[in-house]
Amino acid sequence: MFKDSIKGTFIVAAALCLIASIVVSGAAVSLKPRQLANKSFDKKVNILKAAGLYTNSDEVDRIYQKVVRPKIIDLSTGEYVVDVDPDSYDIKQMAKTAEEGLMIPGEKDIAGIKRRARYAVLYEVIRENGGLTQVVLPIHGKGLWSTLWGFIAVADDANTVNGLGFYAHAETPGLGGEVDNPRWKALWVGKKIYKNSLVAIEVLKGQVDQKSKDAEYQVDGLSGATITARGVSSLVQYWLGDHGYQNYLKKLAQE
Repeated sequence: MFKDSIKGTFIVAAALCLIASIVVSGAAVSLKPRQLANKSFDKKVNILKAAGLYTNSDEVDRIYQKVVRPKIIDLSTGEYVVDVDPDSYDIKQMAKTAEEGLMIPGEKDIAGIKRRARYAVLYEVIRENGGLTQVVLPIHGKGLWSTLWGFIAVADDANTVNGLGFYAHAETPGLGGEVDNPRWKALWVGKKIYKNSLVAIEVLKGQVDQKSKDAEYQVDGLSGATITARGVSSLVQYWLGDHGYQNYLKKLAQE
């Protein structure tokens, strides 16, 4: 009789909910180290891909440890920050805080992200003798349906693109999703960034006229995905501009 009563039903339901929550919480806790390891590995893969250094998954950790050096910089000065751990500095979380976050002025916010962290984590790629070959810079900004998160690799001349890729977005497959197309990403390699100290690189609405004097600063647009292409152009221009990595890249060029 007790089992069939309303009270009994509630007790059984509550007990099942409690047991289920314990099981789910236990699984989440036990799987967290693996999830963090997978997240870290995925980041390394995307950094190496942007730098053109990815070969296969078995080589990721070895290559990353050998040639990649994470660094933190103050975006306003381009100087290194030595008292903050680059492996634990979360730019997404820091951007939300009053202490580390910065509201981007409207006229500067061409990437549509509203806020950014005071510092940035970047990834210098070094030669065996310790010299710098290129630097991989995290970038993000608004597309049509989503925020695109990715990396752009810049050569040691601080003015040439070595690679670009996005690891997270929700753009339309076959249209804006073509930002993942290897053929389109390859168009970025070798493009120049600055002209007369101003960001000149851009994604066009159509195709680049290779005879144009500005062709070396231009990338073909994405057919049927004008807004996504415009978003990529804007976010790259923001992050390589004077509110992004430009101060750091100026110092790199001088060195």
